[in-house]
Amino acid sequence: MTQSVAREAACSCGQLRLRLAGDPQLVSSCHCLACQRRTGALFGSTSFWRKSQIVSSEGNSRTFRRQGDSGTWLSFQFCPDCGSTVFWESERQPDLVSVAVGAFADPHFPAPVRTVWTETKHEWLAFPAHLPHHPKNPG
Repeated sequence: MTQSVAREAACSCGQLRLRLAGDPQLVSSCHCLACQRRTGALFGSTSFWRKSQIVSSEGNSRTFRRQGDSGTWLSFQFCPDCGSTVFWESERQPDLVSVAVGAFADPHFPAPVRTVWTETKHEWLAFPAHLPHHPKNPG
């Protein structure tokens, strides 16, 4: 069965690409200090996909493995040329792949439905009040 390609994520130089079918299962924004360091921004925006939605992956990647604030081990795949993190996997959710929303470079990408690790969110950064705000990861 062939799935139609709906979205493509890529690193800054375009060497590392991940093509996915359909829509993400969840989009979330994370304010943990590790996401702030990984992105160089105030928070990271993540899209979660079933691994069965991966249509193709191309390019070379390197892996950075670390333990998250939740205690779960994560394996990040980044481009060895430009350094952009494109996707990662969590040992806690082996059937999912997480993809950086910014890697899609699509201003029409679905908005986050929640925000997590707000206990380390910058106080002056406002997120819509209608979104669930979780002090840590809701699990």
